[in-house]
Amino acid sequence: MQYLPNILFAIILIAGIGYFVKNVKKLSRNIKLGRDIDVSDNKSQRWKNMAMIALGQSKMVRRPIAGFLHAIVYVGFIIINMEVLEIIIDGIFGTHRIGLKVLPQSFYGFLIGAFEVLAVLVFVSVILFWIRRNVIRLQRFWKSEMTSWPKNDGNNILYFEMVLMTLFLVMNATDIHFQTMNSGNVISQFIAPWFSGLSNGTLHFIERSAWWLHIIGILIFLNYLYFSKHLHILLAFPNTFYGKLQPKGQLDNLEAVTKEVKMMMDPNIDPFAAPAEGTEGDIPAKFGASDVQDLSWVQLLNAYTCTECGRCTSECPANQTGKKLSPRKIMMDTRDRLEEVGKNIDTNKGEFKDDGKQLLDHYITREELWACTSCNACVEACPVSIDPLSIILDMRRYLVMEQSAAPTELNNMMTNIENNGAPWPYNQMDRLNWKNE
Repeated sequence: MQYLPNILFAIILIAGIGYFVKNVKKLSRNIKLGRDIDVSDNKSQRWKNMAMIALGQSKMVRRPIAGFLHAIVYVGFIIINMEVLEIIIDGIFGTHRIGLKVLPQSFYGFLIGAFEVLAVLVFVSVILFWIRRNVIRLQRFWKSEMTSWPKNDGNNILYFEMVLMTLFLVMNATDIHFQTMNSGNVISQFIAPWFSGLSNGTLHFIERSAWWLHIIGILIFLNYLYFSKHLHILLAFPNTFYGKLQPKGQLDNLEAVTKEVKMMMDPNIDPFAAPAEGTEGDIPAKFGASDVQDLSWVQLLNAYTCTECGRCTSECPANQTGKKLSPRKIMMDTRDRLEEVGKNIDTNKGEFKDDGKQLLDHYITREELWACTSCNACVEACPVSIDPLSIILDMRRYLVMEQSAAPTELNNMMTNIENNGAPWPYNQMDRLNWKNE
């Protein structure tokens, strides 16, 4: 019976971490469903982007209030949970505050004191975030795509953080030995009097309960991430590393199409000659994208990294003028479809069985795609380097090149370019007429 708590702790820890690893493998499998893309270039710049954007929060602070509060929650939560290492060691080996045995009391007190101050700052910041979301009701949190689950998910994580910070402070406040040490109890010394009058046994029970609930809460939080938009806590780092480095206005070209155009423009090429060996293999099976498997793995990583903060949608000129397009919804729809495909594969023992659905039309409408002005405002606004525009353009490419389903205005323009060498309906002999357009 002496080692029962240690055994129980080890079982809970292994189960929690094991379930997390299982979901990480599923996540990796789903992302790898995308087509391969080479993003191995300019690694020094990629490391710099990751350090500045993911770690340094450089794009978050462009909106100072939200950025400052987010920095407190981000830094505070990460630093406070360094104490999890002590909790794990104590739980496995049956020790109590092992840090006091391996660190000088003054330094240990400094660490715990800093953790307590950060816990209060995180708690206050989380309350302010809750007020912004539910009392002030910022418009970007209440768009049509923010249905029950996205709204609840945003609040759930705030409640999680409130409870975890409270448990941490209560655990310290009811630890008799820690309080009598009077070192590091910067905040908990003011909470301890709330429990005055209770017996030592009762205080010990409350302290142990808070300790157990704290570590169990952290494990629940860890596994909740897979089902939550807060997966960006982990994925923001690889996402910013593999983010687009080219100028935002630079669009990618299909290599097969580029070769074809060059051949058409080369006067030395025999138009009746048979294709060179291997040329046909350069032609992709599908131009553009109609489902998640047609997107690149970086785009699928983008979808899982989306924070649903709505900055992209709030900056989108099409959305501001009442169009149906919401870049945030594009990313949410892509993730939802990818999850559906992943579950299909799980159900069919590793193989995807056609379910009669696809990303185009069943999730993202053509009206949304053609509402986009390609201005890159959404890309510029995203705090973690997500690129909704690339998905929109790939799906447009499919509509034009595979289905010839462009809007009438665009078809007229392309016909004019083909016939007249310009978007306007004048032949090349009437060039001066163009200026009047």
